[in-house]
Amino acid sequence: MVVFSAQTETDKPGDAMSSSDSAEDDFRKPAIPNLNLGKPLRTLNASQEFPEVVPLNVGGTYFTTRLSTLRRYEDTMLAAMFSGRHHIPRDAEGRFFIDRDGAYFGDILNFLREGELPQREHVRAVHREAQYYAIGPLLDSLEDTQPLTGEKVRQAFLDLLPYYKDNLERIVEIAKLRAMQRKARFAKLKICVYKEEMPITPYERPLFNSLRFERSESEAKLFEHHCEVDVSFGPWEAVADVYDLLHCIVSDLAERGITADQQCIGVCDKHLINHYYCKRPIYEFKITWW
Repeated sequence: MVVFSAQTETDKPGDAMSSSDSAEDDFRKPAIPNLNLGKPLRTLNASQEFPEVVPLNVGGTYFTTRLSTLRRYEDTMLAAMFSGRHHIPRDAEGRFFIDRDGAYFGDILNFLREGELPQREHVRAVHREAQYYAIGPLLDSLEDTQPLTGEKVRQAFLDLLPYYKDNLERIVEIAKLRAMQRKARFAKLKICVYKEEMPITPYERPLFNSLRFERSESEAKLFEHHCEVDVSFGPWEAVADVYDLLHCIVSDLAERGITADQQCIGVCDKHLINHYYCKRPIYEFKITWW
């Protein structure tokens, strides 16, 4: 016996095939990152979404540029934002809004337009913006100019002192604690900065052929000690000397808005063995808070 049943709308072969194709198409579509969590994504034709001349509002600063300029390098955030795949909000005047400080966005546009690099005093700030917008060619160009090139050279020296950043934090913490305890606008610290492990003064150094003595392990232990200071830097093997490291310390503190003055107040006079004394230079740092 054959039983016939009425075919419903959902049982139509054409619809089933269409539903299957649609599911397969959805599976094949790449995931689109959500650049705007406040609104659903919209997929629009780029020519309909963006005009040839694009008005911009970057953090309250207004710019106008060509769409092709924003898409100059396809692997950048700006190219992705203005590709037509993502929704970009507009301000009350219809400008496309980017929620970022616009102080250096003009430098970004000048590079995209003509490859022009910013003035030296803007290089660090523009480098940060180029990192945010992921503009690789601009990052490469900036890292080959001053002051970023000099920073690479300086960092190569500081890499010889793996504890440098920790010591810098220790200086700040000790100075802050002492100033607060004494209700003072400044604090003083004793810091030892020495390049060689040898217990010799600069006047005695010409008597030796190298920076290091050849000592047995047992002899070396006789010269090991910690100077009575708050923080100690050294030793290291490089052409850069003690004054170069002092410059790094003061400069990095200044970068954090901390004023530091330093002066040599003598050497560590701890007796080690026989006629040897430590003689590492001791510097007094004065940290002024206001």
